[in-house]
Amino acid sequence: MSALYTASATSTGDARSGGNTRSSDGILNIDMAIPTEMGGSGKGSNPEQLFAAGYATCFHSAVKLVAGQMKAPITDSAVTADVNLFPTDEGGFLLGVALHVELGNVDQETADAIVEKAHQVCPYSNATRGNIEVTVNVEVG
Repeated sequence: MSALYTASATSTGDARSGGNTRSSDGILNIDMAIPTEMGGSGKGSNPEQLFAAGYATCFHSAVKLVAGQMKAPITDSAVTADVNLFPTDEGGFLLGVALHVELGNVDQETADAIVEKAHQVCPYSNATRGNIEVTVNVEVG
């Protein structure tokens, strides 16, 4: 199988503690820092924020694609991804994700069908399925 697209990013410096992450094209260029909740300065981004941004955007794109395929005229759509970092008993860490989807101009049944199909289409959902807990909440308005 050949890739449709390859994204490349490099982390340098002290990783979470004052490092920098930059995409190969230079569009993404982010200083990294440990969040204040974990005892850091919070003066930069972190991997969990980047994962949340990627998942929210990817899932939103999948929702829009599926809604178009279903000819469902959604409006005012938004997806929020909350990425949680949990410690393990072994000293490592696990991620958990809660997706919050808001769709306008459709009923709850249609919204649920769109989101269920989007969860099968989204590459992030496919990558996380069976690996981490992902919950999805759908609201219509």
